[in-house]
Amino acid sequence: MDTITQIALGAAVGEAVLGKKVGNKAVAWGAVGGTIPDLDVLIMPFVSEVQALAIHRGFSHSITFAILFAPVFGWIIHKIHRNAAATWKDWSWLAFWTVFTHPILDSFTVYGTQLFQPFSDYPVAWNSIFIIDPAYTLPLLAGVITVCFLRRNASLRRKINYAALALSTFYLLLGFAIKLHVQSVFETSLNQQQISYNHIMNANTPFNIFLWMGIAETEETQWVGLYSIFDKDTNIQFQEIPKNKNLIAAAMNQPAIKRLMWFSRGYYTVKEHNGTLYFNDLRFGRSDIWLDNDGRYIFSFELQSEHEQPNQITGFQRKQPEFVGTDEGANEFQRLLARLLVRMWGK
Repeated sequence: MDTITQIALGAAVGEAVLGKKVGNKAVAWGAVGGTIPDLDVLIMPFVSEVQALAIHRGFSHSITFAILFAPVFGWIIHKIHRNAAATWKDWSWLAFWTVFTHPILDSFTVYGTQLFQPFSDYPVAWNSIFIIDPAYTLPLLAGVITVCFLRRNASLRRKINYAALALSTFYLLLGFAIKLHVQSVFETSLNQQQISYNHIMNANTPFNIFLWMGIAETEETQWVGLYSIFDKDTNIQFQEIPKNKNLIAAAMNQPAIKRLMWFSRGYYTVKEHNGTLYFNDLRFGRSDIWLDNDGRYIFSFELQSEHEQPNQITGFQRKQPEFVGTDEGANEFQRLLARLLVRMWGK
């Protein structure tokens, strides 16, 4: 999830683990621990995009990393705060939980988190919370800011922090429960419309846990639809998105395409524009949130090849959608956000 959320979660966890002993030091170091797994981005300028796609949310987001790194991080903090009431073991315990909860939270998003590295590169993704969701973040942030102004041994301090953690965790689990319900709605609607499929996934749309996108995948195509838990009609209107895998058939066994297939889990469409191929990951949706027919894919990769060998895909480069950057783009984003809110409430 976004950096602010991970800082807030790490700070709240740090306070819960060690706040009674060391006060705001636990909050501060918890915030640091909550950001450490994402430092894998520092490697990105030195590797190719193919390698970067495998590295991000890789080993630094694994259970193994949390176990191995916690004693080292705890030792460093203990050396800095020699006179604090906490021991090396206490700081290591704080380090473990603040680093460990980061990838656990990331696993609830659609991106995919390699929790079991280095033993497996399987990307765990439960697809039940968007990467930015104020309803999850704000209680944590408000709780952390509040406790910083209370005495270290005040019982109210612990109660506020626990309440914030409980509220955010409840929201996270509520999203997962809604996901299970929505999954059954998508499956029922597909069966009623006699649409056969191999696999199905659903993920929530930006900033909420009420409006969901479902994707039913076959060998050659996908069926995409939207459903809000406030919809009165459960007969979902699906839009067919062909994979167009014939455009990359000759490159299926090449490293770049194999990496994109691994990342997208097979939910993709390939488009050709001005002689250039683009590999689009459907799981992240489009810039219009599937409300129109002309949105750009949020995760779109321009495929690179040799001029002499156009079927030899040598790499790819992600192309960012044009949300904001100009006044026109900002106005368009506001318009789409307004439409999203209307659609979220079942209208």
